[in-house]
Amino acid sequence: MGMLRAMNLFLLLCTQICSACKLVGKFEMQDMFKEGDIMIGGIFPISNKQENALASFKVKPPKPQCKGFDLRSFRWTRIMMFAIDEINRDDRLLPNISLGYRILDSCASPSNVLRAALTLVSGSEEKESQCHPPPITALVAESGSTQSLVVAEALGPFRVPMVSYFSACACLSDKRKYPTFFRTIPSDYHQAKALALLVKQFGWTWIGALQSDNDYGQYGIAAFTKEVEGLGVCIAFVGRILRTYPHSKILEVVEMIKQSSVKVILAVVAEGDLYPLMQEVVRQNITGIQWIATVGWITADRPSTPEMFKSFGGTIGFVVQKKAILKLGPVLKDINPYKDSESGFVSDFWETIVGCRPLSSVNVLQNSTKICTGDEKVDYTNKFYDVTQLRDAYKVYQAVYAIAHALHRVVFCERPGSSVLRQCLNLSEITPELVSEHLKDVHFVDAFGEEVYFDQNGDPPASYELINWQLREGEVQHIPVGYFSISENGIYNLVIQEDKIVWNTGNLTPKAVCSEICPHGTRIAQIKGLPVCCFDCIPCADGSISNATGAVDCIICPIEYWSNERKDSCVMKVTEFLSYTETMGIVLVALSLFGAGLTFSTMVVFIHFRETPIVKANNSELSLLLLVSLIYCFLCPLTFIGEPTVWSCMLRHTAFGVTFALCISCVLGKTIVVVTAFRATLPGSNLAGKFGPAQQRGIVCSCTAIQVVICILWLKISPPFPDKVFEQHNKKIILECNTGSDAAFYSVLGYVSLLAVICLVLAFLARKLPDNFNEAKVITFSMLIFCAVWITFIPAYISSPGKYTVAVEIFAILSSAFGLLLCIFMPKCYIILIKPERNTKKHMMGKNPKHGM
Repeated sequence: MGMLRAMNLFLLLCTQICSACKLVGKFEMQDMFKEGDIMIGGIFPISNKQENALASFKVKPPKPQCKGFDLRSFRWTRIMMFAIDEINRDDRLLPNISLGYRILDSCASPSNVLRAALTLVSGSEEKESQCHPPPITALVAESGSTQSLVVAEALGPFRVPMVSYFSACACLSDKRKYPTFFRTIPSDYHQAKALALLVKQFGWTWIGALQSDNDYGQYGIAAFTKEVEGLGVCIAFVGRILRTYPHSKILEVVEMIKQSSVKVILAVVAEGDLYPLMQEVVRQNITGIQWIATVGWITADRPSTPEMFKSFGGTIGFVVQKKAILKLGPVLKDINPYKDSESGFVSDFWETIVGCRPLSSVNVLQNSTKICTGDEKVDYTNKFYDVTQLRDAYKVYQAVYAIAHALHRVVFCERPGSSVLRQCLNLSEITPELVSEHLKDVHFVDAFGEEVYFDQNGDPPASYELINWQLREGEVQHIPVGYFSISENGIYNLVIQEDKIVWNTGNLTPKAVCSEICPHGTRIAQIKGLPVCCFDCIPCADGSISNATGAVDCIICPIEYWSNERKDSCVMKVTEFLSYTETMGIVLVALSLFGAGLTFSTMVVFIHFRETPIVKANNSELSLLLLVSLIYCFLCPLTFIGEPTVWSCMLRHTAFGVTFALCISCVLGKTIVVVTAFRATLPGSNLAGKFGPAQQRGIVCSCTAIQVVICILWLKISPPFPDKVFEQHNKKIILECNTGSDAAFYSVLGYVSLLAVICLVLAFLARKLPDNFNEAKVITFSMLIFCAVWITFIPAYISSPGKYTVAVEIFAILSSAFGLLLCIFMPKCYIILIKPERNTKKHMMGKNPKHGM
């Protein structure tokens, strides 16, 4: 009795448990099914579009309607089936264990892919037990990154592993969010780097972009933008498209393309999303654009037609490497609705291939469908049957084998000390979590010699082939023109055979720039409100260069160099100084020698006529000394001309100061002689006795000696020295004599000016003294000229540039010297040589003012 109660209790518990596992609903989905000891699920976008249906949330939504049979996706399903059959025949991989599959259609829709995933992990009601249905151990899914994200998020918490064959979004590498996601196609992280190297290689800096309006497109464009932002590449526009969008949105993107000036467009788009836009581009005959493709559509069969080539010829893009699975050929050719009537989707395939449906499948369709007669001929030249260039399909093959190897590692283990395998785990004990863990460690070489393994992010090793759309023999062919790979040390390598590329625009590489690259001698100037690759080219400023194209800034030349006319190289600055060979120097030398010669001639005249009254009356000794000092004053400018040296710099300023001090001292002595001579005629005056020749010499020597002392101190403390004047905005190096001490220089000038002012004052006071030859007048006039010259000299000296500073100083010296010579000695020479009758003592002592000088 107690035993019976225990049995009844056990049956009740079992009933409760079983009722808990019972399916409360199911999705009616067409599938491809094969029973096996271990089940693998597969989800493929066999239909490329799901019709939008509005949900009212009041009644059960209708069954999703899918349309657009996709031959490429259907071939993926057959490759999965082929790979599983191949594994089941392999005695070394999962021996004595059969793999089964259940394959569903996602309709390329996130909502439908979720239905498919939940259907696969929920098991089958056709099994005898509803309590523990044999769920799938792994899943091969999906092509679209958005669909894979949906599945990975839904199945991740249950540790159900999924291996994608075509979802390249870099976002799926996040193991924290998607711990059981693996894939056999490289991540878009690497494709973005490859695309960045591609646009850099061809100098494309102004491009447009199209993206699928989903995770694949958004993450793809974001990754590409991040890679090229440091390369000066600008994206003019980003158009968003999706296969479910109305035609009006497609037209908006096409209009955006037409209005833009871009000649290169990158399309990070799935083939199903791009195809409607491609049709519209061809319809509107938009040509002259170079398209850059991604893995999502570059090798798709549907757009690779001569009609599309009119607008998309020359398309270039990256794709995974191709393989030839020759054994698959007979399998594909054997697909026939009359032999394989039970298999799902075969009737749809047959209608796409031959244009009609078998009679057995017409009852559920519209009456307009053409019914097959059974005599139809299959065109085996269709790209569907080409098994020599399998790329994405080969990734499906690798995904199935990766799962099989993981299952093998779960079920079998080696005996200790032996290489013989034994089964370590019952098939009923296999869990998706175990398979997921062993997928991380899968590493094998497939039948084609390729290594298959996953990194810590579940990604395979990255390598791409660069292909180009070319029209050959009336067909669009995908011609390899390069490759992209990653070296062991993580360096990305892109090799392009440019001579093999056929561009959309012909043989010339397309240009894609908003502004032409700035040539040598210019720099980039950004235009406000426009991207960084839209700019003006501004010539470099004087003294700066740019010796590279596209320079952002000009390089300032070193201080001794200047920019050439083209502003692309620095040349040595021209050294400038007042030389004897230039016109100005020749003129000044001629004036200097003429003045010295004229002064010497005057001195000869005075010496020759030294016994005449006019020479005696003007103190011949001081006059001769004055003439000698004037000769030195005229010769002094010669030290200012020529390249400055240490000795010439010290000589020119000191010689100038001493000679002019001597000259003005002599004039001062003559002025004092004139004043004392006339004062001595006054009653009771004895000035004549107190101011004789000795006193005159003393005045000249003492006044000159003060200037000599100033010059000696100047040379001792801070002597003048040759110097180079570098002005940043001047293309010349000015060689000049630096005064060393401005205070000393202006002290010399100031002392000479002081002597001149004293002479002027004394001569001015004596200007009205009675005499036919009042020398005080001419001294006054000469001192006025002297002072006027040197007063105007200072501002002219300060403001004159370069060698003209020296010229101004020489001009001041010559002007003041000529002023002294002509004003003081010209009247005397006139009387001596022209009017000798006036050169008498009587005339000199006369009081007749009309004969006064």
